[in-house]
Amino acid sequence: MQLSIVIPCLNEKETIVRCIEEAKQGILRLGISAEIIVADNGSSDGSVELARAAGARVVHVPVRGYGAALKAGILAAQGKYIVMGDSDGSYDFTQVPDFIRKFDEGYDIVLGNRFLGGIEPGAMPFLNQHLGNPVITVFTQILHGRAFGDTQCGLRGGTREALHSLNLQSDQFEYASEMVVKALRSNLRLAEIPVRLRHDHTDRKPHLRPWRDGLRHMRLIVAHAISRG
Repeated sequence: MQLSIVIPCLNEKETIVRCIEEAKQGILRLGISAEIIVADNGSSDGSVELARAAGARVVHVPVRGYGAALKAGILAAQGKYIVMGDSDGSYDFTQVPDFIRKFDEGYDIVLGNRFLGGIEPGAMPFLNQHLGNPVITVFTQILHGRAFGDTQCGLRGGTREALHSLNLQSDQFEYASEMVVKALRSNLRLAEIPVRLRHDHTDRKPHLRPWRDGLRHMRLIVAHAISRG
């Protein structure tokens, strides 16, 4: 198995099939052996049944949280390369081949950059776009010595070997920061590529709570800087 696409899911019946179909298109363009894993975090809206009918393998994740879902999906993944992306329709999974090209160049972790790829109007809340994401990204740079344009993008990936070596622990949204910080500390090769951020057009309440989750990111970034000495 060359590629695993991992999609965390919690009540995304409006968009999960679209994500899976786009992932299939990306796989078709690559022409490699691949699988699509939906890491379900307790959906009750029929998302699981829709995902299975669309051809995905569903992994049930009893521990709630974005990071918990991704950890379970990555653990179940069989591919040499793993690309992960949100299930709300905000990311275009047909861009998966762009990640694979970077892995083939020798990179261990590849992050999407929404500020380079373009953000549709209304796709990212004003505070997240102009305060939250930039502040977290700059803090990562200051405390861990590497400049990135977007450390919080939900479309990212890594080699299976690299992701397993990081031993990521976070169950919530700070998982994204933990991946970047630990990859830097492990001297892995990181790259960024432009990705598009679309308006998700879903009716459900956002899972992300900007202030609470932003503080969790900051605490993790600072804690790892202190532990490094």
